[in-house]
Amino acid sequence: MALAVKLEVFEGPLDLLLHLIDKNKIDIYDIPIVVITEQYLEYIKQLETEDMNVMSEFLLMASTLLDIKCKMLLPKEVNADGEEEDPREELVQKLLEYKMYKYMSFELKDRELDASKNYYKDPTIPKEVAAYQAPIDYDALFADVNLSRLHEIFQATLKRQEDKIDPIRSQFGKIEKDEINMDEKLVYIQDYVKNHKKFSFRKLLEKSHNKMEIVITFLTILEMMKMGQITIRQDNLFDDIEITSQEVMV
Repeated sequence: MALAVKLEVFEGPLDLLLHLIDKNKIDIYDIPIVVITEQYLEYIKQLETEDMNVMSEFLLMASTLLDIKCKMLLPKEVNADGEEEDPREELVQKLLEYKMYKYMSFELKDRELDASKNYYKDPTIPKEVAAYQAPIDYDALFADVNLSRLHEIFQATLKRQEDKIDPIRSQFGKIEKDEINMDEKLVYIQDYVKNHKKFSFRKLLEKSHNKMEIVITFLTILEMMKMGQITIRQDNLFDDIEITSQEVMV
């Protein structure tokens, strides 16, 4: 009695080759073509099918494997770059592409199974809400609006904003109050007079930061002159003002 052997069903010759590579734990980039070809032909001998299209695909791959096997026995060809060509390269690329698509199909199948576990609830919107209609039909409102019309509306909006601007007041700058303490300035100048004894008014103004501080300094000098703490001298008009402490004069 003959022993019945049940063959595994493969989707095509590439699927069979991948099975043989995995079964023999072979590196797909370095396929031992002799071993794989023998195992492949052994499967073909046991294959029985009435579909000639399927059978022709397996026979075509068998002839391809035999062709590669023959090329492996011959001296290797050299390409234009001077590198040796591997007869298995085209087959390896096809196997890698098929393997990628096969794993992608498994991923899509898993997602399909996961999606079948999702259930959706039909909307339960009250009739009043479902029958609600907006008071304004925006589709009808903007039916004749195009890019040219939108540009006109935009320009008109900008014009209205420009008309709101006061042509005079908009040119005014920001008024800021200068916080200068005259008593503190007086103490500073008194210390300066005490340390320098004799100096020019221009030298005193070197650390003044704005006009208001210059004015306060000038007024403070006049106040000290009135109090007899300093004397002021200017030989000619527009000459520098010389300031002398009364302590030096004494």
